[in-house]
Amino acid sequence: MPMIDVYAAAGTFADKHTLAQNLARAVMRWEQVPEIPLFSGNTAAFIHDLPAEAIANAAGAGNYIRVQVLTPVNVLDRDKQLGVVKELTEIVAAAAGEPGYAERT
Repeated sequence: MPMIDVYAAAGTFADKHTLAQNLARAVMRWEQVPEIPLFSGNTAAFIHDLPAEAIANAAGAGNYIRVQVLTPVNVLDRDKQLGVVKELTEIVAAAAGEPGYAERT
């Protein structure tokens, strides 16, 4: 079953529970699985708060969010992979209240 992990500086998201649920539902849509307990009960997202000083690029900027999605092999073809990345990025940027995150996530 899919697992979604989001890593961001503490305080980035006001409503982590809703964010996690929205991400899990989006992955289920892209996998095109039915909305039954077997799938909804086993598709999960985890929001990880990191200290701001734990995130940096080579130039020192730390305004990034990392999203990692693990799915069973061959569940998402390339078009679905691109689609889920786009949608999850939009969901995360909206939850952060900062559209610019979409360019850095």
